[in-house]
Amino acid sequence: MGTKSVVTGGLGFIGSHVVEQLINEGHDVIIIDNESTGRLENIAHIKTDKIEVIKADISVTGDWVAAFKNADYVFHLAALADIVPSIENPESYFQANVTGTLNVLQAAKHANIKKLVYAASSSCYGIPDTYPTAETEEISPMYPYALTKRMGEELVMHWGELYKLPVISLRLFNVYGTRSRTSGVYGAMFGVFLAQKLAGKPFTVVGDGEQTRDFIYVTDIADAFVTAAKSNVTQDILNVGRGKPVSVNHVVKLLDGDVIHLPKRDGEPDCTHTNTSKMESTLGWTANISIEDGVQKLLAEIDYWENAPVWEPETINKATETWFKYLKAS
Repeated sequence: MGTKSVVTGGLGFIGSHVVEQLINEGHDVIIIDNESTGRLENIAHIKTDKIEVIKADISVTGDWVAAFKNADYVFHLAALADIVPSIENPESYFQANVTGTLNVLQAAKHANIKKLVYAASSSCYGIPDTYPTAETEEISPMYPYALTKRMGEELVMHWGELYKLPVISLRLFNVYGTRSRTSGVYGAMFGVFLAQKLAGKPFTVVGDGEQTRDFIYVTDIADAFVTAAKSNVTQDILNVGRGKPVSVNHVVKLLDGDVIHLPKRDGEPDCTHTNTSKMESTLGWTANISIEDGVQKLLAEIDYWENAPVWEPETINKATETWFKYLKAS
């Protein structure tokens, strides 16, 4: 038998890229996904008989746990994302991101796997005091999505310590790339901008656009996950980003279009910037794809967003009312 990997959320944005890299490296892959945001189309181009898809909700224990038998690696990416929906419906986020993680850990523990890699979020830092931000920065989640991802991480690390389950947690910074979500929820900047570009609408830039983000292309993230799994590193937490923030204005220039500005939102950092030194020294890993090359990859596949909602100032203001209600500056 070859190497067997289980990928929760494997039909999603990041998960489908992890699946693709695993297949390219000869793994047999079992995907567990409830298809709430993941799409079978995201793996349709991967021509192989080494993928099995199980449609299941990890927040409910069920027959899906049998998929972990004889698994070598588990990549746990299934989660609910986005800020505003987590404020409006925190119970769902707790079930998916906390209870779901607990169930995955239990299944992995009983299967005696070689390594579990958890997709954590840099949102756990809130608005940091220090840039570039290291793993030792104070934890300060500001909304339920960030909190539940952090709680999932705490479960992962606790199961690693108590039950000697080999685990590693990767705190992802601003991931972008092909196959990102196209649902009707206002969220990731690139998805918003690409749909606007297709529709011939101006880009809706929040604030003055000088805020910077540590954007990292999704195939770099997939490579980081696989590298972490194959390494000897366990019971550790690592930031994953390029460590080279760029401004929103720079991204807009690369995308080439008109701009309109929206009011700055409290609770959003002016900068995200990861300290990459631990990832580099621990795993010998660095990101390879520049923002310029990443944007060109997106533009080459822009038709993916042709059915995505086109956000305009009025609909964005409506969608972010909850944000302004709760995420006020202290």
